[in-house]
Amino acid sequence: MKKTFVLDTNVILHDSTCIFHFQENDIVIPITVIEEIDAFKRGQDLINYHAREFIRLLDTFSGEQLVRDGVRLGEGRGNISILTVFSDEPEVADAFFEHKSDHRILSAALSLQKKHPRQQIVLVSKDVNLRLKARALGLASQDYYTDKIKDIDKLYRGKRLCEDINPEVINRLFAAPHEISPAEAEIEAPVANEYFILRNASKSVLAYYNPHSQMLERLEKLQAYGITPRNAEQSFAIHALTQPDVQLVTLSGKAGTGKTLLALAGALEMRKEYRQIFLARPVVALSNRDLGYLPGDIESKLDPYMQPLFDNLGVIRNQFKENDERTVRINDMLESGKLEIAPLAYIRGRSLDHIYFIVDEAQNLTPHEIKTIITRAGEGTKVVFTGDPSQIDTPYLDMRSTGFNYLINRMQGQAIYAHVTLEKGERSALAELASDML
Repeated sequence: MKKTFVLDTNVILHDSTCIFHFQENDIVIPITVIEEIDAFKRGQDLINYHAREFIRLLDTFSGEQLVRDGVRLGEGRGNISILTVFSDEPEVADAFFEHKSDHRILSAALSLQKKHPRQQIVLVSKDVNLRLKARALGLASQDYYTDKIKDIDKLYRGKRLCEDINPEVINRLFAAPHEISPAEAEIEAPVANEYFILRNASKSVLAYYNPHSQMLERLEKLQAYGITPRNAEQSFAIHALTQPDVQLVTLSGKAGTGKTLLALAGALEMRKEYRQIFLARPVVALSNRDLGYLPGDIESKLDPYMQPLFDNLGVIRNQFKENDERTVRINDMLESGKLEIAPLAYIRGRSLDHIYFIVDEAQNLTPHEIKTIITRAGEGTKVVFTGDPSQIDTPYLDMRSTGFNYLINRMQGQAIYAHVTLEKGERSALAELASDML
């Protein structure tokens, strides 16, 4: 049955092109949503960009027809219309005493359902509370599914453990030329830059699938600027971070697995290949309070958000004595701007050529934000995303809709992409216990 979808404001601010993703179904936008979008059109954040883009998009359908009967969105798509005349439904007023935009949107959807009882009216919102309110009133509601991952349990992990491997296969990987075909190792459907732990009762070896030679190659344990990997996953991560041919890397894992530390160490190890190392992270408000709540100037306000990056840099520096050339080099890079730590919003308008670009806390980014960052990568740039999908701080994202997991899901198999899921915590026994038990 053809459906009519009523869109909430947060869906449009999440994806300004959302109206083209409902196939042949019709779309209704309550006038309250237009009013809310208008309040977001000024600013430099991504939601402000989506607000402006959607207003421009609606302007291409301008005219009385958009309000009266609706406008066709194109071949294979339904109509879009703006609902301007509707009353506050008594069911909404009785259930929710507060008069606010969310309840006006509920009234709009409920009035449509009463007017067209034979049609299926569905409220689409990324706000789980609004969806629950809709269902309480007998309205069908759903999340915006276009950029959600269907089966999160099957998300690519970037590594495989293969047991009971023929001892001869392991011996051949240890002997020159340290490579073997996947068929000989009985490895099925290897993915480009996928990592393997091959072992049997007596021996084990680390390997990765080279998409260019289409061979399994032995992986040696590497250091990165004094940081020595403590487990196989960290060895995989350092390899991915220091491979010049791999231009896009994602590191996923819980707190304490070493994601940010390894990314920074890999960047410092590869510093000669790039003109600048840039570390950034999205600024997510603390306790739902914006930056204005914090005291001081803009630099003071941003310090709490950037401090974890400086902490990881301190771990690397503290390995060496103060007069060690590696410590001096890091200090010089900070002073000269060759190593820069800044909020992610500061990359707007910047040229990202020949840069080693690390984006921390990437689980808080939408798919559109991830795409915006990667498409800014110029010639000779390497982009690294680190994140923990179990610690999402933004209200309208979850493990299925975060841009970080979306990126992993879409990029697997690409020759210039590598991913590693880090599972073992190495920060401390206490941190590991807390991460597992609390």
